[in-house]
Amino acid sequence: MSGRVQLTLSGAHAVVTLDNLERMNAMTVAMWHDLAQVFERAAALPEVRLVVVRGQGKHFCAGGDISEYPGFRFTEQGLTRFHEEQVWVGLDAILNCPVPVIAVIEGNCMGAGLEIASCCDVRLASEDSRFGAPIAKLGFPMAPRELRLVASRLGTSLAADVLLAAQILAAPRLYATGFLHALASAGALQELAQQKVTQMLQLAPHAARMNKHGLRCLQSGDEAAWASWAEEAYGYASSPEHREGVSAFLEKRPPRFSQG
Repeated sequence: MSGRVQLTLSGAHAVVTLDNLERMNAMTVAMWHDLAQVFERAAALPEVRLVVVRGQGKHFCAGGDISEYPGFRFTEQGLTRFHEEQVWVGLDAILNCPVPVIAVIEGNCMGAGLEIASCCDVRLASEDSRFGAPIAKLGFPMAPRELRLVASRLGTSLAADVLLAAQILAAPRLYATGFLHALASAGALQELAQQKVTQMLQLAPHAARMNKHGLRCLQSGDEAAWASWAEEAYGYASSPEHREGVSAFLEKRPPRFSQG
C-alpha cells in the first residue's frame, strides 16, 4: 500500500511531508496513523520550535484515498472507527502540538487536506491552489468533529458553500476571508515559507507556546481549559526569556532567546 507521512528535522524546525505522490497525497488509513505518530514525535523534541506541513510534489493533499473506502465505509461501526479513532486522532495530534504549525499549500487542498490545513496555525498558499470538500458527490457528509473544525476556520457561510454546493474555492478568495495568511505567486511559495519560518524562529519560544495554548483553548470553546490557562497566564513574569526580551528592547539590540 502506498502512502506515508515523513518527519525530517532542519535545525529548530521540523518538516512533516504528506507523501502519496501517485494520488496527489490523498490520505490512506495508514497515513492517518503516521500523522499522529509524527506529530507526537515532533512535540516531544525539545529543540523543535516550529513545524511545517507540506505535500510531496505539486499538491498539498487531494483528500482521502477513495480506493480504500469500500473496505470500511459501509458499516456504521467501521465508519465510526475510521473517523473517531483514526482521522480525528491524526487531526488532534496537530491541534495539540505545543509549537506553531505552518501549512505550506500548493495545488489541491481537498477534504482531508482542508481538515489538516484547518488544524495549522498559519496557512501559506500558492495563488493557484484550490480548496474544497466535494464529498456530497461521493454520497456522504463531513464527520461531526471534522465539520466543527473546518467551519470554525472557514466560517459557517463558506463551509456551507463547500459542503452543500461542493464549491471549489480559489486561494485568493480564502486569502480575502483570512483563512489563508499569505499568498505567493507560482514558484515563490517555498521562498515565502522560508521567510516565515525565519521570522517566527527569531521570536520568543516559550511565548509562542503560551500563545499557541491560549489560542487552542479559545478555539476549542473549552471553558475549563481556558480558565486553567488564564489562571497560570502570568507565571512567566520572572523567566529569563521575559527579562531578555525587555532588556534587548531597552538596550536597542536583537534579543538572544534560548532554544526552548
